[in-house]
Parts: sequence; C-alpha cells; structure tokens
Amino acid sequence: MAASPTERGPEPPGGKRRPHGMLKLYYGLPDPSGEALGPGRGELGGPTDINGPHFDPEVFLTKLRKECPLAQLMDCETDMVKQIRALDSDMQTLVYENYNKFISATDTIRKMKNDFKKMEDEMDCLAANMAVITEFSASISSTLQDQHEQITKLSGVHALLRKLQFLFELPARLTKCVELEAYAQAVRYYSKARSILHQYRHMPSFQGIQDDCQKIMADLAQKLREKFRDGGSGAKDLAECVELLLQLGEPAEELCDEFLSHARSRLEAELQVLEAELGEGQPQGISGPATDILEFTDRGCNSFVSNMCLVIASYQELFVSREGAEGIAHMARDKLVAFVDGLMERYFALVERRIQLERGVGDNSLLVRALDRFHRRLQALAKLLPASRAAAEGTEIVVRAAKERIHQYLQALQSFYLDCLTDVRQSLAAPRLMGKDSPNLAELLSTISASILNQIKSVLTYVHLFTAKDITFSNKPYFKGEFCSQGVREGLIVSFIKSICQTARQFCESAGDKGGSTPPALLLLLSRLCLDYETSTISYILTLTDEQFLVQDHSPVTPVTGLCAEAREAAQKLLNHYVKVQGLIISQMLRKSVETRDWITTIEPRNVRAVMKRVVEDATSIDVQVGLLYEEGVRKAQSSDSSKRTFSVYSSSRQQSRYAPSYTPSAPMDTNLLSNIQKLFSERIDIFSPAEFNKVSVLTGIIKISLKTFLECVRLRTFGRFGLQQIQVDCYYLQLYLWRFVSDENLVHFLLDEIVGSTAHRCLDPVPMEQSVIEVICERG
Repeated sequence: MAASPTERGPEPPGGKRRPHGMLKLYYGLPDPSGEALGPGRGELGGPTDINGPHFDPEVFLTKLRKECPLAQLMDCETDMVKQIRALDSDMQTLVYENYNKFISATDTIRKMKNDFKKMEDEMDCLAANMAVITEFSASISSTLQDQHEQITKLSGVHALLRKLQFLFELPARLTKCVELEAYAQAVRYYSKARSILHQYRHMPSFQGIQDDCQKIMADLAQKLREKFRDGGSGAKDLAECVELLLQLGEPAEELCDEFLSHARSRLEAELQVLEAELGEGQPQGISGPATDILEFTDRGCNSFVSNMCLVIASYQELFVSREGAEGIAHMARDKLVAFVDGLMERYFALVERRIQLERGVGDNSLLVRALDRFHRRLQALAKLLPASRAAAEGTEIVVRAAKERIHQYLQALQSFYLDCLTDVRQSLAAPRLMGKDSPNLAELLSTISASILNQIKSVLTYVHLFTAKDITFSNKPYFKGEFCSQGVREGLIVSFIKSICQTARQFCESAGDKGGSTPPALLLLLSRLCLDYETSTISYILTLTDEQFLVQDHSPVTPVTGLCAEAREAAQKLLNHYVKVQGLIISQMLRKSVETRDWITTIEPRNVRAVMKRVVEDATSIDVQVGLLYEEGVRKAQSSDSSKRTFSVYSSSRQQSRYAPSYTPSAPMDTNLLSNIQKLFSERIDIFSPAEFNKVSVLTGIIKISLKTFLECVRLRTFGRFGLQQIQVDCYYLQLYLWRFVSDENLVHFLLDEIVGSTAHRCLDPVPMEQSVIEVICERG
C-alpha cells in the first residue's frame, strides 16, 4: 500500500530538486528541504512524487481522489496554487535581479565567439608560415653543410692568431705601461700571458718573448721596490706596490719586513715629534711642554695611533686576510704583533713622561679627558689586532696615572695642612697692632677646620672625574673597586687623616724645656682639632667619600672607630704636652726666681714678689685661652673661705710643734718623723697625670707642675728667717688666686703646705711671720 502524502520521508540526495529550491540554495536563501511534506507529495522517486523525475500526473490525481476526501483535495489544490505563484514570483525576482548580468554575459559570449574565430584564422596562418620556414631552414642547412666545419676551423684559427698577436705585442705593451707608470695594467698583462709563455718556452719565438717580458717585469719590480722604499708614498700607494710585488712572485716574508720597515720609519718620525714636545733639548730654565696634556694626547692619537691603525689594517689586508695568503698568515701576524708592541712601548713611555709632568693639583679634567681619549684609541687598535698587548698596557698606564694623581692630591692636602699650620703660627706669633686683641683661638680653629674640609671636598670632586659615566675606562674593574676603596678611601682620605694625627704627634716630640719653638696655643688648637675630628669630622668625611665612590670592592678597609681612636690619642698627647709646656714655662720662672736670690741674707718681706704676680697673670691668661676651646669641666665643692684660708703650718700650735723643737738636739728626728707620718695619711698627688678635655683639668695639671717645681727648687736652697717669711707671703698670695683654677682646692693647699714646710726644714732660723701681717702684705700687693 502506497504511503500517504503526509508519511513520505525526505527527498533523496539523488532526486531532482525543485527549480526554486536550487535557486534558493545558490543565492543563499533558506533550504526548502526542511518543509513538511503535504498531501500533494507522494512516494519519493515514484510516479506520485511531484518533484521526482518519474512523476505521472494521472497516477498522482488518481491516488489523490482515492485516498483524500474533498476537503483535503481542496487544501491540496490551494497549497499547489500557492507554490506555483511563489515559484513564478521567485523566477521573476531572479530575472529582475540578474538582468544586467545576463545581458553582460550574453555580450561577453558573443565577443569571445568572434575573437576565437579571428584567433583561429591567425593560428592557421602561423602554422603555414612555420612550415615554410622549416622547409627553407632545411634547404639552407643541407646547402651549407660542407662549409660549416671550415668556418668553425677558421674561427678557432682567428682566436689563436689574436692570442699570438697579444703575445708578440706583449713586450711593447709592457714597455708602454711602464713608461706611463700604469704598473697595475702591466702586471695584469703579464699575469695573463705568463702561464702560456711558460708552457711554450721550448719554442724559440716564445722563449724570446718570455725573456723580454721577464726583463721588463724585473725592471718593473725594481721600480716598485724603489717606490716602496722611497717613503714619500701614501698608505694606498704602498698597498698597491705590495699587491703588485706579490703578484709578481716576490717573497712574502721580505715584503712583510720591507713594509714594516717603511712604516717604522714614518711612525718613528711621528714619535720624534711627540718627544720634541716634551721639552727635550730646551734651554735651561725652560721646563715642561708648551702644550697641555689634552692637546699632546690628541696629537699623538690623531697622528701616531691613527697611522698605526692604518698600517695594521693595510698590512692585514695584504698579508693576512688576502685570498690565497693562508700559508703566510701566521708568520705575517707574528711579525705585525712584534712590530706594533715595540713601537707602542715607546709611545707609552712618552705618554707616561707627559703624564708625570702634570704636577698641578687643581682641576684635573684635562688629564682625565686626555686619558679617556688615549684609552678609546687603544680600544680601536685592540679590535684591529687582538693579539697585541697594547690595550692592556694602555689600561695599566691609566691605572698608574690615577694612582699617581691620588698620591699627588695626598701630598697637596698634606702641604695645605702644613700651610694652614704655618698661617696659624704666624697669626699667633705676629706682634699685635695697637688697639687690637690677640687672635681668637676659636676663630682660628673654625677657619682651619673649614679650610681643610673644603679642600678635601674639592679633591674628592677632582678625583671623582675618574669614575664619571662618560669615561670609557671607568667601567674597568680597578676603577669600580680598588680605585674607590684602596685608592681614594684608604690611599687619600684615610692617609691624610693619619698624617694629620702623625703631624700632631710630632709636635709632642719637640725637644727642650719649653717645648721647642712650637707655640703652646698651637698645641691647644691642634688638640681641639683632633678631638673634633674624633667626634664628628672623620665620620662625616668617610661617609661623604663612600657616598661619592660606591665601593664594589670587598677588600678590608680602615674602620671609622680605628681612625677616631687614633685622632683621640693624638688629641690627648697634644693636650698633655700643652699642659707640660705651659707648666714648664711657669716652672722656669719660679726656678729662676728661687735660684737667683740669696735667701739667707734677704731683707724682711714688705710685698709679694713680682714673679708670683706673673704666675697668677699667666694662669689667668691660660685659663682664658683654654676656655675658648674647651668646656669648663667639673669642680669639687668649694669651701666658703677658700680665698682667706689660713694654712695649718702658719698657726701658732703648728709652729710650736713643727719649729720649736728644732732648737733642741732631738728636733730633727722628731720633726722628720712627724712629717713622714703626716704624708702617710695624705692623698698621693700624680703630677703628670693625663689631662681631661676640659679647662679645669688642664689648669690643674699646669698648676701641679708649677708648684711641684717650686717645691723641688725650695728643697735645694738654704733659707734665713726673712727668706722663710718671703716664701710664706708668696705662697699665701698664690693660694689667694690659684684655688679657683683647679678642680680640687685641697690640692693647691697641700702643695703650698709642702713648699712652706720644706722651706722651714731648710731654714737656719725658722721664725714664721704672723698671719695677719701676711694678709696685710698680700692685700696691699
């Protein structure tokens, strides 16, 4: 039983599609294959399939009438009418849309038809012509077949005759080229014919031509050698001469030697010019070159080094890199390296001599720029000839120049420091004009400190040019590491700080009772300078150095604490020496005042001796002087009556106990025993103990030395009654004023007690003066 129209499956791939379905598929419209099968469609491929190739309308209608009711038949008719109208509409739309394309395609087809017809006629004509040409060619070939071999033979004979003509004319051509100095053309001619002449040299005619040519070329080789040795030719002409001589078969080793010998003469002449600029042979009294180091370096680089590079390039092109020079390349390269190293060694000696003439310690930018250009040119030479040691030796010269410059700057800093000290000494020693005070030590200290610090900063700025980024050698390992750490930091800054301390210590080694010729104020000033360095300056300078020179070297360096300890040690020695010198100055006055007086026959004291007033004045002056540079210091609590204190040795009870028994035979033993027992319970006084960094400690040390000297001088003299009384007056006067300068007034009281006691022991008639009389005399004095 046939399937109903609604049960039919999809259209098979091989079936005939509806025309409007194929058009829609071609133009990209929706595919109608997905539409539902209506009642108007029968079995696929059968006679009832309206879209199939075997469609039979009668069978289709019969089937519809049998199977479908009237309503379905009417629906089928309506659907079919719609499809017909849709197909007509689609066909009409397609025709309208593609009308111009259809017209154009029709015209094109018509034109192609006409063109192909014309082309076909032309091809027929061409084929006929080719046939005629082929026929004529065959006829000509058959006609000339007999003469073809003869023509080929004649052509070969003609070429041979031309070669023979060239050979016979070769001597004349070579002579003409030599006369015109066209040496390269002559060598090309001879090179072209040399093999043929050698091959046929057994024939007399060719032997004669060869002999003539060899004689001409021998003369040419001689002229080339003379031109090569002449020295007046340029590098290009020399290269051409060598190339021609090599083509003529000259020994390559001899040519290498001659080339280098000629280049040596020219380069040595340039070295002599540079040597003349260094002041060689100048009259006495004229020292140093006339040009600066940058100009000297430019001249050397632009003349000697540049020509050396040209010689290297030309030599390598001729003897090393030239095609066919593989056999002599090693020999030629070794000769070139030895030649370059020898001449560059002489050039380096001149450069170092010129660098040594740079003695100025100001801005060294010219020197750094000169070394930079020198280094750059050597790098170019090293690229041309890597086997040469010139670049490495040039870098060593730059390194040695930098080291020498650091040494010069160190000497300059040391000299500047000594000049500052000289200026300070002159300021301290120069007589003061009327109306002007003595120089202020604080101002002098500030001036010398600022001057030294500014000088150090200037030197660091100058040295920093060696590590600038635009300097080619600054990226070398030495300038990134050792130059910064061992050169600038250790060799310059640390060495200068140590030299300051060493110079300060040398002032403490001066011979003589008065400390040599060094002013005591200078010792005090240097002590404060070293103390300031220990406190802050050393740390600041080294921090500044480390910031400017970023050290990449890990070699050991001097720690800041070590330098600070050294500076503090120097400051301590200077201050101790200052105390010693000032103490010796006052001691000298006291010693002379004791030694030059007759204490036995002296008159009754009526006033204080002038030397005691001078001692008080000097102590006051020293107090003011030290107070300008050091702080006050700490004193022990003072008693309320220090200025009016009465020594126990002056009291009546002490008089009787100490002096009255001396008139009896047992007095010396009793008195000495009593004095020794008293000393056992008194505090020991260290006369030369180190001074602290304050005013009170310094004055205490000076007064201890002075009073100790006074005591020892008294012990060596013999006194009468009035001598003892004069010592009493002097000591009381000193006690009135000196107690305020020391850290502990008991120290002054003890020493003065010792002086009066020792005087009493050395007195022939120990009758002390009344205390009230002493006070009256001191107040009046």
